[in-house]
Amino acid sequence: MPATFDDRDGFIWFDGKLVPWREANVHVLTHGLHYAGAVFEGQRAYGGTIFRLRDHSERLKRSAELLGYQIPWSVEEIDAACNEVVSANGLTDAYVRPIAWRGSEQMGVTAGNFPPHLAIAAWNWGKYFDEDKAAKGLRLDIAPYRRPAPYTAPVHSKASGLYMICTYSRQIAEQRGYDDALMFDWRGQVAESTGANVFFVKDGALHTPTPDCFLDGITRRTVIDLAQRRGLAVNERAIWPEEMESFEQCFLTGSAAEVTFVQSVGPYSFEIGDLSRQLARDYDDLVNGRLPNA
Repeated sequence: MPATFDDRDGFIWFDGKLVPWREANVHVLTHGLHYAGAVFEGQRAYGGTIFRLRDHSERLKRSAELLGYQIPWSVEEIDAACNEVVSANGLTDAYVRPIAWRGSEQMGVTAGNFPPHLAIAAWNWGKYFDEDKAAKGLRLDIAPYRRPAPYTAPVHSKASGLYMICTYSRQIAEQRGYDDALMFDWRGQVAESTGANVFFVKDGALHTPTPDCFLDGITRRTVIDLAQRRGLAVNERAIWPEEMESFEQCFLTGSAAEVTFVQSVGPYSFEIGDLSRQLARDYDDLVNGRLPNA
């Protein structure tokens, strides 16, 4: 049985210093646990280098500000801490998870003016989805919950509370025999999967939902740049579910998911075509240093 995430060797950066993995603990009366006010990042290191680290650290700071608190470490300090964790654990290809939260200094809906905590962990983590399934293309269900409207939640913060409906939607999808679920937004338009952005291909062009109520992912922006380097048209727009019948290809993008092919969404089927394969290769080349950054 694989080790649980609390029982491992190694080190976690915790409030300014490296501590043994098993000692990186919080109290049960931690505000972030009760009121879902944590913000976090998911990053990948390739060959010892964390891809687009500065973008992730800047977004972490911005996510906290959208929830009303300031992380008391600079972007540069967060960058350095992430690199320190990867090095201290002897990792080269790894997943890196910074997380900031309000602690046990205050309990109740009110947050108080106490400084938040920050921890950063890193570990070996292979592909986000089963490789055999991903090679054939994922099967996505239609999620029972929708991404909230921007006037109901801080939708551009990578906040833990916004993932509750994602966790449950994917759980239901897996119980129904699917690999993941596609979420619509509050208007009924296509939004994203439970943990990654979505792209479609039609007539040699990309189509992807406008991220006005969900994260404009760092990997999403990277893939858009890669497509534009190849002279491909990228259409960021509102996409209605029935349009999926006319799309030829579909794939997901995310720091964890990277570029993952999709074979179906509910009743809609897609091929794994040359354009999707090329962008997946381009992304792999970029993160592994075989293709220069723009």
